[in-house]
Amino acid sequence: MIYDLLISPFSEFQFMQRALAGSLALCLSGPLIGVFLMLRRMSLTGDAMSHAILPGAAIGYLIAGLSVEAMTIGGLIAGGIVVLLSGAVSRLTQSGEDSSLAAFYLISMALGVLLISTHGSSVDLLHVLFGSALALNDSALWLLGSITTITLLTMAWLFRPLVLECLDPDYLGTVSRAGSWVHMAFLLLAVLNLIAGFHALGTLMAVGLMILPGAAMRYWSASLGGLLAGACISAFVASFSGLLLSYHLGWPTSPTIILCLGLFYFASLLCGTRSGLIWRYIRLKHLEA
Repeated sequence: MIYDLLISPFSEFQFMQRALAGSLALCLSGPLIGVFLMLRRMSLTGDAMSHAILPGAAIGYLIAGLSVEAMTIGGLIAGGIVVLLSGAVSRLTQSGEDSSLAAFYLISMALGVLLISTHGSSVDLLHVLFGSALALNDSALWLLGSITTITLLTMAWLFRPLVLECLDPDYLGTVSRAGSWVHMAFLLLAVLNLIAGFHALGTLMAVGLMILPGAAMRYWSASLGGLLAGACISAFVASFSGLLLSYHLGWPTSPTIILCLGLFYFASLLCGTRSGLIWRYIRLKHLEA
């Protein structure tokens, strides 16, 4: 019974094995980026950038169809342009980086949807927006593995300045001139991971695997190491659960994975040992007594 429920789908079907391998690759890098976005109070920036890659991916799709390489290059170019433009506008004008990024992402998303709607079909649009983890091929898996490797190596190299910029950017600015390029490198890493998630989960769902694990782990851990490790582990458990539910119940894969993460977030909100609602209520009752 347990074998049929938990193991059989992955041992019998290659598309489930590919989906699990792709999910593991995403869960090793995406949640790490999400934790740092959350610590920088830039969680919605991740959502904005996930939409910013849409026109590039759409152009790549229109040129070469469902080509992993074309859609990746297009998404990377579009995301990089939006990041650079929003940074330039925020420095050359009095507009904040968040507002300029929001403006460019809305324009990018509208352009991407328009391109696909006028040159493709509704099925094409749904594939780009929501993706399918069950349709990963060898090229997509190689891409996910490469992006994960690049992310882990770069995060290890930039770990200290990233932590410093999150905690005290003014201090980093006084001891080093690396603050601005570290910030840009981090945003480009976020774009890379959103492109990886885009192939498996689509542009609308990719940011969920990045942000939700870290947001949930804040209710369990106060240390950065605990946040990073817990976010990766919870993301993989949710991906594993979502794939199984999708297989057994016939639900769409991407929303099911994100809903599993959403359930974990609400459970953490209620039961988390660090500022969870139930524990906070128990502490208040204890103090009143």
